[in-house]
Amino acid sequence: MIDRREAPAQAVLPEELRSAYGGDLWFPPASPEWPYVIGNFVSTVDGVVSYEIAGQSGGGDISRFDPSDRFIMGLLRASADAVMMGSGTLHETAPGHLFVAGRAYPEARDLYARYRSETLRKKAPPLHVVVSGSGRMDLTRAVFRTPGIRTLIVTTKAGGDLLAASGAASLVSTEVRQLEGPIIAPAAILELLRAEFDVSLLLHEGGPTLFGKFLADGCVDELFLTIASQVAGRNTPPPRPGFIAGVGFTPETAPWLDLVSVKQQGNHLYLRYSTASESGKPRSEREGPVV
Repeated sequence: MIDRREAPAQAVLPEELRSAYGGDLWFPPASPEWPYVIGNFVSTVDGVVSYEIAGQSGGGDISRFDPSDRFIMGLLRASADAVMMGSGTLHETAPGHLFVAGRAYPEARDLYARYRSETLRKKAPPLHVVVSGSGRMDLTRAVFRTPGIRTLIVTTKAGGDLLAASGAASLVSTEVRQLEGPIIAPAAILELLRAEFDVSLLLHEGGPTLFGKFLADGCVDELFLTIASQVAGRNTPPPRPGFIAGVGFTPETAPWLDLVSVKQQGNHLYLRYSTASESGKPRSEREGPVV
């Protein structure tokens, strides 16, 4: 394992989780305006994050449900105040899926729960944040109807009207917030989450188009990327995406990342990157892409 980030004076992870992860895990504090944002993806060697095949389009099909990848996903969910996904990513999961640590890696459910409640002092599961400009989604899914799980749908005015007509107001633990404009700005989402929902650490689980917007707007602090040792190829429509889609960079504007740590288990690599050094600028001052 390589880890280039200086450790805090006292370990953050409990011993059993620290041993399983191969080191400690900690994050810098959030700013007063925005949460600290981490992304998590699994990719093939040739950069594919989804086969785009019905019933086989999830990350598990890329990693072959690798236990260490699932463990890291669970650990990040246990650490986060909120987990964000686009409506497309939500649609690709099973209707009963919840974006909580124990669902990612059930074998460590109790360890995650003690870490979250006793170490981090977070008493509730992470807020589920679903981003959808159109508002088209299946409101019968478990994320919208499970007691104890708070879900926030972030949408546009048109999306809010559709959700209202679909009965979203009757969902006790689900709240809908409309943001201005036909396209939802990542910065506006982060300001909302920090100011009104007290989110300090946000885990972004995609999909590639939503994550691409966040990265292009300088709204990502770190990326956790598992590399599975397989090659998927890209010869048939629909196109198989990488973890970034919908934006394009030039050599002058392409973000560069700092490698924070490298871990290996079997043929899988588990990479952690930071965007902090990009152009030496804070997020709010970084330039967007040339599309």
